[in-house]
Amino acid sequence: MKDKGIVAEFRKFITKGNVLDMAVGVMIGAAFNAIVNSLVNDIISPLIGLATGGIDFADLAITLVAATADKPAVTLNIGLFINAVINFLVIALTLFIIIRSFNKFNELRTKKEKEAAAAAPAPAPAKSADIILLEEIRDLLKK
Repeated sequence: MKDKGIVAEFRKFITKGNVLDMAVGVMIGAAFNAIVNSLVNDIISPLIGLATGGIDFADLAITLVAATADKPAVTLNIGLFINAVINFLVIALTLFIIIRSFNKFNELRTKKEKEAAAAAPAPAPAKSADIILLEEIRDLLKK
């Protein structure tokens, strides 16, 4: 009986909009990661390699212990680290541009809303009950 409560609660949680939005965001992030990796590995790294005399970053490593017949070499894979740093910088720059554009759009929208509110005529202030009563008395006295 208790399991039905937990299952029902989990079903309610998983079908909320926030969870679905987050799942879509994760999927888009994974696809974006593939694009950024391709950009770095296939475009940026070869250009940097060309500028540095043909160095391929993916193969750039420092050998700490040479390989033997029964043990592989121990290396510091600096090139892979450089590729990861470039990936991070490309993703960070892209997110910065997206968020900056979104914030600029929101600023323009709120500015236009404020201008529209300022341009609209202010509604006449409502008369208080005392004023209405005094006006009625004045009108009666005139008669």
